[in-house]
Amino acid sequence: MFSLEALFCHVDDFCKAFEAQWHKKLLSHGGIKRNRSKGLCWSEIMTILIAFHQNHYRNFKYFYLNQVKRYWSDAFPGLPSYQRFIEWLPSTLIPLCVYLKHCFGKCTGIGLIDSTSLKVCHNRRIAQHKVFQGLAARGKTSVDWFYGFKLHIVVNELGQLLNVTITPGNVDDRQPVPDLLSQLFGKIFADRGYVSQKLAAQLLEDFGIQFFAKPRRNMKNKLMLLHDKLLSRKRSIIETINDQLKNISQIEHSRHRSPVNFCVNVLCGLIAYCHQPKKPSLQMDWLLSQSA
Repeated sequence: MFSLEALFCHVDDFCKAFEAQWHKKLLSHGGIKRNRSKGLCWSEIMTILIAFHQNHYRNFKYFYLNQVKRYWSDAFPGLPSYQRFIEWLPSTLIPLCVYLKHCFGKCTGIGLIDSTSLKVCHNRRIAQHKVFQGLAARGKTSVDWFYGFKLHIVVNELGQLLNVTITPGNVDDRQPVPDLLSQLFGKIFADRGYVSQKLAAQLLEDFGIQFFAKPRRNMKNKLMLLHDKLLSRKRSIIETINDQLKNISQIEHSRHRSPVNFCVNVLCGLIAYCHQPKKPSLQMDWLLSQSA
């Protein structure tokens, strides 16, 4: 059940601690800088942005005009016009990045890794697309070619996010894996796109991580513990998470007019998922009983 008050309290507690530390580390150029105050504070702006991804709206403008302005004006008395609010979005990028890190779950020794495409336009419009020129790239999934980015995520068996990164669509899935897993431990399970003996050896040597990628059809099967084999068969929950991020949290659409606002949209969608009370997870008790 969505609670605006609970979301705001959680965001506001973070912003109070973050803002004090951030201002201490900001560099000054020595000149006079005009700092026009906003009608809303950071925590209010971030709450509205995150709430959009929790309320099943497809369009932020419709959400802002018909939900926020109409029903939440008492909760946010300083609401500006829609255009003014959009101008404030870039200022929330860094706080949202840190807040997402704050919402990550804890590594339990079992992790699942996967990537999903973030299309920024239809394939027929690639030649005319200008917003992400020089940033996005053509990539290929198991289904189709696309133009945009790849979102790489790592989750634990409880469905909690452990780490994320975004790369252009033409980047190999295996390339960002060492950075994604550098702070984790235990066993990581992946699909066929991550098969690499060199990568598995590197992760074991550098971080002590056991990396299991589903073998391709032309490869010989390797001996695995029954517990590990059962876990690898349940790797599909991360695909369920990717589906929820796209269809519930709305992290993918083709209406972006700014790369910064694209990042803000993805970050808010990921944060909205972190606040989701019920996440796809593995039934570890059943797995343990099967491997016993």
